[in-house]
Amino acid sequence: MRAPKEAVLRVAKLRELINDYRYNYHVRDYSVMSEAAADSLKHELAQIEEQHPELITSDSPTQRVAGEPLPGFKQIRHSSRMLSLNDVFNEEEFVAWVERLTKLVNSAKFDFFVDLKMDGLACALVYQDGILAQGITRGDGTVGEDVTANVRTIESIPLRLRHSKKFSQFLSGRTEIRGEIVMYKEQFEKLNRERERRKLPKFANPRNLAAGTIRQLDPKLVAARSLQFHAYDLLREDQAEVPTYDFVYQVLRELGLIANREAKKLGSVKEAIQFSQTWEEKRKKLPFNTDGLVVKVDNRRLYGRLGVVGKAPRGAVAFKYPAEQATTKVKDIFVSIGRTGSATPVAILEPVVIAGSTVQMATLHNEGEVHRKDIRIGDTVIVHKAGDVIPEVVEPLVKLRDGSEKKFVMPTHCPDCGMKLIKAKETEAIWRCPNNACPSRSWKQIQHFASKGALDIEGLGEKNVVALIETGLIKDPADIFTVKKADLLKLERFAEISAGKLVKAISQKKQPSLDRFIFALGIRHIGEQTAVDLANHFHTFERLKIATIDELNQVEGIGGIVAESIIEWFSQPLHKKLLDKFKKHGVWPKTAHPPEGPLTGKNFVVTGSLELMSREEAAERIRARGGRFQTSVSQETDFLVVGGNVGENKLKKARELGTKQISEASLLKMIS
Repeated sequence: MRAPKEAVLRVAKLRELINDYRYNYHVRDYSVMSEAAADSLKHELAQIEEQHPELITSDSPTQRVAGEPLPGFKQIRHSSRMLSLNDVFNEEEFVAWVERLTKLVNSAKFDFFVDLKMDGLACALVYQDGILAQGITRGDGTVGEDVTANVRTIESIPLRLRHSKKFSQFLSGRTEIRGEIVMYKEQFEKLNRERERRKLPKFANPRNLAAGTIRQLDPKLVAARSLQFHAYDLLREDQAEVPTYDFVYQVLRELGLIANREAKKLGSVKEAIQFSQTWEEKRKKLPFNTDGLVVKVDNRRLYGRLGVVGKAPRGAVAFKYPAEQATTKVKDIFVSIGRTGSATPVAILEPVVIAGSTVQMATLHNEGEVHRKDIRIGDTVIVHKAGDVIPEVVEPLVKLRDGSEKKFVMPTHCPDCGMKLIKAKETEAIWRCPNNACPSRSWKQIQHFASKGALDIEGLGEKNVVALIETGLIKDPADIFTVKKADLLKLERFAEISAGKLVKAISQKKQPSLDRFIFALGIRHIGEQTAVDLANHFHTFERLKIATIDELNQVEGIGGIVAESIIEWFSQPLHKKLLDKFKKHGVWPKTAHPPEGPLTGKNFVVTGSLELMSREEAAERIRARGGRFQTSVSQETDFLVVGGNVGENKLKKARELGTKQISEASLLKMIS
C-alpha cells in the first residue's frame, strides 16, 4: 500500500529540518532550535514512519545517531557501536514499550536499571591494563574523534583506574568505559558572568559548551573550563564479566569514576514511573541538566538478546519529561479584545501536550510580533510554555511550508462591537478598541472585578458573569451589588442554595481593602503589587482620585506611563459615573494601613507551583508581613521562591543577578 502524497511530502520536509538541526547541534555545536522542539519533530516523523513503514529509509533521522566527526582529530572506529535511544514521552508509551519487551522475551517479569539522562557529549574511554589509553567521542556512532589529550585534562577522569581487589580483573586487558562529558550549571553561569563582564557574547547552553570545549585543539583551554565525566557503561571482551547494569555501576564507582548515585535497580513498571515522578521535581536542584531518564533492562544477557532496531537498542528507552516546547500547526489566528481594549492576535493550534498540559491556543502578543516572526496560518510552529507562563509561539519552521500558508491581516475594526481599532500613540505596538461599552471589554472587566486577585467574589466566575450580562441583570461592576436572590432564581444556572450563597458573597465585599479595589477597577498597567504600593502611599481612595502626576511619580515602581494611565482613567466620565454608582450602593474601600512585619523592605518572586498554598495566598501572606510581591525577577528582588515544575527564565535571571533562591518551606518559616 502506497503512502498518501501529503505523508511523503511531510516526511521529506521533516527529515530535511531535523538533519539540519542535528548537523548544527552535533557537528557545529550550535542550536538552531531547542532540543525539546527537535524531539517533538522527530517524534512526529517516527509516528508517520510507524503508520507508513514503506517510507522508512536508512538515512532517516530516526535511523541514525549523530553527525559526522569533525576534521582536525584522528578518526577512531569504536569497538562496538555507540547507540542512540528511542524516546517515550509519557507513562502510556513507557508501559507499551515494556509490554512489547515482555512479548519478545516471553517473560512476565524482569528488572530495570534507571538513571538520569545526562545532557552532555557522549564519550568512550579506553583503559589498557588500568591506564587511560584513548578518549573517543561518539561521532556518528561507528567512528568517533580521538580527543585523548583533551579528556586527560578532566580531573574526574582517572589516568589510572583505582586499584580494587574486589574487581581486579578490570585492571587487566582492555576495559572500555562509556559516559557523558558535561559542564555543571554553576561553572556554566560563572563562565557567562565573566564573558558578560568582558562584553563578549554569552554561551548558549552547558551541553553545547561542553561539546565545543572537548573539540578544542588546545588542551589548556579544555583544562580551564572544568568539565566533568559521568560514566554509565563498561565493556569487556568477555561480556559475562558484567552481568547487569547495577553491577556495572558498582564497578565504575569502585574503579574511581563518577556514576550517578541517583541511579538504581527497580523491579516493576510502577517503581520506574514513581522514580520518574520524584525526579521530575527534584531535577532542578541537580548540578547538571537532565531532560528525562534512561531506563534499561538490567540483565545484560537479556538486553543483548533483545537486539537493535535501526540504531537504537530494544532493551532501553529515554523516558523524557514533559517538554516546555513542542511543535504543532497553526489552524487559525483570531483577535481577542481584552478588558482594557487591547486587541491581541491569538493562534488556534492543533492540540499539543507541553509541560504536562494540553495547549490549544497561544498568544501572538501584537500585530508587529506576528509580522516580525512571520507567523502564518497553516505554519508548523514551535510553542513554548514554562511553569505558569501563558503559551506563546516562538517561531515558525519556514522549511516545512508547502505554499498553502496564509499571512495574517490585522482587522481594522473590533470583531465584537465593530468600532474602528486605534493606537493612542504611533509608538504603541498594540491596537485597541476605544469603545468602553464593547461587549467583550464589559464582561472581561466584570469578570476581572470579581476575580480572585481582585474582590474575590466566590461563585461569580466567567460563566455566571456571562449569564448575568445576557439576562440584563448587570452591565458594569457596580451592578453586581444590586443583584437579588429572586433575580438569580429566575436563571437556569441557580437554585435556592447557590443563589443564596452568591448574594451573601457579594454583600461581604462591600468594604474591600483599598489595594484590592484599586486592582479590581482594571486600570491599565496596574497589577496587584502596584495596587498595594498605591494603597500604602495614599492610604485612602479619595486621595488617589485627586493625585497629580508628580505625586504619583513619588510612589515606588510607578513611572510616567503608569501615572498617565491612572490620571486618564479617573478623568473619563464613564468611570466617574461608575464610582458614583459604587457609592450609591454602599460600596467603598477601607482606609489602608501599611503592614509592618518581619518581611518589611524585602521583595519576593515565586516561580513554579507551590504545594501548601496558591500563588495568590503566598502573595497575600508576604504582603501581610510587610513584604512586596513581584511578578518578575529584577535587581530589587531579594528572594526567588522556587516551587515545582518551574521554567528556566526566572531561575536564569536569578542566577545572573545573584538573587537568593529559597524553597516553599523556607518561605513558610519566614512568614510564620
